[in-house]
Parts: sequence; structure tokens; C-alpha cells
Amino acid sequence: MIRFLSRHFLGTRGVDEFAITAGMNWITQSTKLVDCGRGIEFESVSGPYRELFVVEGDSASQSVARSRDTRYQAVLPMQGKPMNAVKASRSSVRNNQWFDAFVAALGIGWNPADYRQTRYSRVLLLFDPDADGIHCGALMLMFLERFFPGLLEQRRVSLIKAPMFQINGATKGDHLYAASEEHLRKIQDALDAQSIPYTYQRYRGLASLGDQALVEHCLDPNSRTAYLMGMEDAAMARRVFCSGGKVRE
Repeated sequence: MIRFLSRHFLGTRGVDEFAITAGMNWITQSTKLVDCGRGIEFESVSGPYRELFVVEGDSASQSVARSRDTRYQAVLPMQGKPMNAVKASRSSVRNNQWFDAFVAALGIGWNPADYRQTRYSRVLLLFDPDADGIHCGALMLMFLERFFPGLLEQRRVSLIKAPMFQINGATKGDHLYAASEEHLRKIQDALDAQSIPYTYQRYRGLASLGDQALVEHCLDPNSRTAYLMGMEDAAMARRVFCSGGKVRE
């Protein structure tokens, strides 16, 4: 079909744009990918900058989709925890519906020859700040280490740290945020030492953050807490979550 269009209707550039648009329309219809625009200029990145957020479930996806910058931020929800790509066979991982959707979104296939062709400049793992979220992050790192090590080697994967608690002061709009229970205790000790009244609440997931907190702490590149992930991080996840840490052949 592309050859026919090229010969009779479109120039080369038109064919490229048609193919990209048609392919992504198929991907977004076949998966729950909420795609973004063509990207923006960003720091030292050559070419358009685009981000892909990987989140847990539809509620988180809807919240991120509502609050994101549609020019360059896309979101893809997982349906449950991802498969353990270290313990599973290669064929099982390749036949996994969610992993296949993730690879389709990247646009480079299962055996990429050139990571520069990846549709997104960065993959951002954004999960709930609880035990399940930590496990999801570890499983994704192990998958990337085995099948897409280039993304980790090129430092194109980041783990986003969402807040776990909101601490409310006596004044309306006076908020502090804690990333963990230990962080909460430190803030409480500091407030108690100065006899400052406060209340606090624990978030029940990304969907409960509210748009402002979600943007500030998870989405905005200028204010979010993001940790670049490398091969060493994936290896550590493998040692912690897989007995022996060996990858199945």
C-alpha cells in the first residue's frame, strides 16, 4: 500500500508521515496508549523531545493524561504487574500482551538495531510509592535489562518518585510532601519541635494526588523527583527480587 501511494499520490515525505500516522493510529486503537504530539525542543536533546510515562492501571493513566503536557508527554498503563522477564522464557515475554504493547509504542521492534529510532527520548516509570509500585519498577528494569539494554546504557530511563504523604499546615494551601514513612517522621519531628499544628494524609495512588501535586512532583521536568536508571540499577533489582539473580536463557 505504501509503495502504491508513493507512486501515485504522495511524495517521499508524505509517505513517511502517512506511514507514521497510520501506524500510531493502529497502536493507540489496539492498546491503551495515550500518545502525544510531535515533541518540543529540550535542553541538549537533538531532535524533538518526547516522553513516555509507564503507569499502573487505568486510573493512574487517566490522571496523568489529564495533567500532562500533550505536546510531548505520552502515557501507557500497565494492566497488573508485568511478567518477570528474568524467570520467563524469551518466547513467553515476547508473547506477553502488555510487553508487546510497550514495544509497539517504542516503535523499534524486539531487536532494535538503532535506539535512535525510538519514538520517545525518555521512558519514565511512574508507579505508586508503595511495595507494589517498587516491585513494578524492579520488574520493568529487569525487562529492559534483558531486552532493551541500550535504553539503560544510554540513560534514557528514569524512575519518578511520587509523594506518599501530604502534610497540611494551619494555613489553607500550606502543604508539605513526604516520599516515605521515614521522610514523614522527620517532617513531623521538625514541626513538633516548633509546636506547629498540622494534619497529614496518605495518598492511595497517583489518582488521589490531585492535578497540581501530580504536575509538580511527577510530570514537570523542572520540579519532579526523577532518578536516572542504568544497567547497575537493573542488576541490583535482579539480585533483590530474583533468587540467584540469574537470567533464564
